[in-house]
Amino acid sequence: MNSKHLSRRRFLEQAALAAGGLVLASARGLGQAPTAAGPAVTAAKRTASDIVPLGNTGLKVSRLGIGLGSSNGTVQATGGQEKFNGFIKHAFDQGITTFDTAGNYTTFSMMGPAIKGLPREKIFLQSKIEQPDSILDKIDSQRKAFNTDYVDSLLVHIQFRGNWVETWKQAMDDFRAAQEKKWIMARGVSCHSLPALRAGVTADWTQVHLVRVNPQGIRTDTEQQVMEAGGANDIKPVLAELKKIKEKKRGVIGMKIFGGGQFRTEADREQGLRFAMSMPEIDSVIIGFKSIDEMDEGVKLMNRVLAEPA
Repeated sequence: MNSKHLSRRRFLEQAALAAGGLVLASARGLGQAPTAAGPAVTAAKRTASDIVPLGNTGLKVSRLGIGLGSSNGTVQATGGQEKFNGFIKHAFDQGITTFDTAGNYTTFSMMGPAIKGLPREKIFLQSKIEQPDSILDKIDSQRKAFNTDYVDSLLVHIQFRGNWVETWKQAMDDFRAAQEKKWIMARGVSCHSLPALRAGVTADWTQVHLVRVNPQGIRTDTEQQVMEAGGANDIKPVLAELKKIKEKKRGVIGMKIFGGGQFRTEADREQGLRFAMSMPEIDSVIIGFKSIDEMDEGVKLMNRVLAEPA
């Protein structure tokens, strides 16, 4: 369009936009941030309720999930079924749609009633199995306990021995069979030692990793092949395995972000969240809140951390 046919105001507006576009294009071409002369590039705002891909599984999870295994679930189960129903419903209403339980948690039998009436396709339900025998029967009973056709992610639970891939070989084949039946959508492992974590990373079988991670190293994996190693541990070996997992494009859900409940101050909890949210290897995290108020505080804290410039 010829500029002489434009009003002066519109001509100036278009000229400013064109100039801004040139500045932005130039900055991008040089790999630089745009200057104040051009329009700002606003990064997509991240929140706790974002629905994000879980590695290359084809599944999606909320960035923040609810862990339902504090003290084997007794913390979340306190108050009974009706209170638990309200707890799960409140999380769902906030857009927190990922829930993590296990066959040996008190909350396991409570999940079916709690998710009743909620849209199943919007919920990501993760569970775990503790023993490698009768796996198909156990998987069938789990989905029936949840009153659902399938479990989104089912994990081998609490592995701390480096040879778990060998001892669970038949069970792992049964996981595959259950996946073919569409009783589970993804299979994975929850590890409690570095040897077990490395074995899970090496195995082609693994699709989802539940990994203990916080910068303070509290209740994270060590070389000790024990269920729990005390004290503050070196987190760097865990981070090295997470990089390998990322290279394989598997799903990663972080846990123990608040040190398994040991982080009593908001500063420690904020440090744990900031650390996890800065890691591209981690798709989602689960946190074991004990009440709705604590959940709301956690969501608020996470949103504040996510709002910080990367």
